[in-house]
Amino acid sequence: MSHPLKALSAAVLLASLSAASQAMPYSQLIIFGDSLSDSGQFPDLGSPLLAGNPTGGVRFTNRTGPNYLGNNSEYFDTVATQRLASLLGLQALPSTPILPQILTGNADGTNYAVGGYRTDQILSSITAANGSVVDAGGGISRTRNGYLVDVPRVDPNALFYINGGGNDVLQFVVTDQASAAAAAADLVAGVAALQAAGARTIIVADLPDVGLTPAGFATGFRAAWSNASGLLNDELGTQLAALGGNVIRLNFRGLLTEVKADLASFGFDPLVAQTDVCFSGSSCLADPTWGITGLTPNPDRLMFNDGVHPTAAVQQISADYIFSILGAPWEVSLLPEMAMASLNAHQQQLRSEWQTDRGLWQAQGQWRSFVTASGMRQQFQRDAATSGGDSDGLGVHLGGSYRFDENWRFGLSLGLQHQQLESDNDSEYDLRSYLLSAFSQYQKERLWADASLSLGLLDYSDLNRQFALGIAERREKGDTDGKLYALSARIGYDLANAGTDWRVSPFISADLARVDVDGYAEQGNSSTALNFGDLQRDSRRLGVGLQLNYQLSNSTQLYAEVAREREFEDDRRDLKMGLNSVSGNQFELQGHTPANGQTLASFGVQHVLGNELKLSAGYNFRGTTDRQHGINLGLSLDW
Repeated sequence: MSHPLKALSAAVLLASLSAASQAMPYSQLIIFGDSLSDSGQFPDLGSPLLAGNPTGGVRFTNRTGPNYLGNNSEYFDTVATQRLASLLGLQALPSTPILPQILTGNADGTNYAVGGYRTDQILSSITAANGSVVDAGGGISRTRNGYLVDVPRVDPNALFYINGGGNDVLQFVVTDQASAAAAAADLVAGVAALQAAGARTIIVADLPDVGLTPAGFATGFRAAWSNASGLLNDELGTQLAALGGNVIRLNFRGLLTEVKADLASFGFDPLVAQTDVCFSGSSCLADPTWGITGLTPNPDRLMFNDGVHPTAAVQQISADYIFSILGAPWEVSLLPEMAMASLNAHQQQLRSEWQTDRGLWQAQGQWRSFVTASGMRQQFQRDAATSGGDSDGLGVHLGGSYRFDENWRFGLSLGLQHQQLESDNDSEYDLRSYLLSAFSQYQKERLWADASLSLGLLDYSDLNRQFALGIAERREKGDTDGKLYALSARIGYDLANAGTDWRVSPFISADLARVDVDGYAEQGNSSTALNFGDLQRDSRRLGVGLQLNYQLSNSTQLYAEVAREREFEDDRRDLKMGLNSVSGNQFELQGHTPANGQTLASFGVQHVLGNELKLSAGYNFRGTTDRQHGINLGLSLDW
């Protein structure tokens, strides 16, 4: 938010942040704003030199250290937008840097934020011809068209970020309701222009309390600036709500309030009046202990680098905060997948039971009961909109069948299962499933058919979403319920000749399933707590496969199955959500997308312990990129 002429002695990184290795759902990050987002438009005369010329741009935070001086040995550290880009596997290079690529090593990028910009200038950088202007003074400047002039139709998979308003407050452009409304209108007009050009996801930062800064303390304008920034924030929220669209409104003000209330957890010195002093001493009082001229200089112990700009530690907290919102659906959208895994384990236990019974049903008018213990592991591959993780579960299945006549058998099965999903971020999500299936079977000579109808109640307890905020970790908690419905059918034909020890049965299958998970809100009203809309997972699958049974001895048989299924409900799924602390703001973000097909395989053994008692054990697998492994051990008894 500082005037650019005050920053010519600062420095930046030589190269852009490296991209993360995993795929992400956004094609690029495009940024508009002021110095809080500027990634190096102005030349930094204090950066490392190449043939006597600076090689870095100014960023409005502390230098990387260890000396934190503009003596041509260090660049400035990165700002929040660059750190966010790195987390997303993207870049946030300056759009209109004065230094050429031959010095910085970087081409022009997609970060149009410029230190010193007011909201009217931010709007110009989005919509106006020659609207991106970087003027370092002394005749050193560069001009480029506003983004939409060169890109009238934007990539819908791009992520847009806008911040602004601080300079309107600092320059006393915003002093009352009317001027606050005008400044907010500029930002909202920029959002509207991007939406009209096809932007799908836009993040809009609220304005932190500009008065609660070291500059506010040093100048005596704390009250005036706090009031003005509050007015602008209120107007921004009102106008964005009226505009509508898929806009994510942040709550930086709430986040920083929470940081100040628990300074030690974030690495800051709790004995320091953090809003009164800074690190660099520029437009503020340098802290006598941690400031650049203090006893033990360390910007990580302070929140502010200068009068209004945060240190690198706060920049990281800010980036982590945004990423926690963007990444939440990559975990929460897996809740229906956990239920699908429970259903699959339940159905697989039944199918294994049926396969070992094929041609060996109990006598007419007789019951056969079974009890099976099962274990499973579901593995989620980290992908564009899916968090990696493993879900482990245990279950017990109780049931029985009644042979009605020579060709028909009917039965019921009850499945009780518990799962815990642990994501790569150490989030934990618990599910208890209660499943009931009614089934019927038909066999006549070589032809056979199985069908089942399943209903389930889902109890999601201890939904703990965990994420980083700088050096701290935060966990948001919630719980919810759900239901599932499923219909499954198979028709097969035994190809093996009578009198052999083999049964070879090709089959076709059809499956319908629906999982409904109720929307829920995480506990409390913190800046990071989220609420989520209802989640629905539909599945329509057709498959083809082959079953093999081999009678190893009079009392022992081996069985195996392999199949391939095609999933017809494989469209991208978006999750409706919002921040608990930002009322009236709802948006949709991409979640898990089911694979369009999967391979199934199983094998096992059954052994007759006595005339009426049988023991079976088996392993099963299903999946492609996401995989599910299962084991089961069961007993069956005729009576």
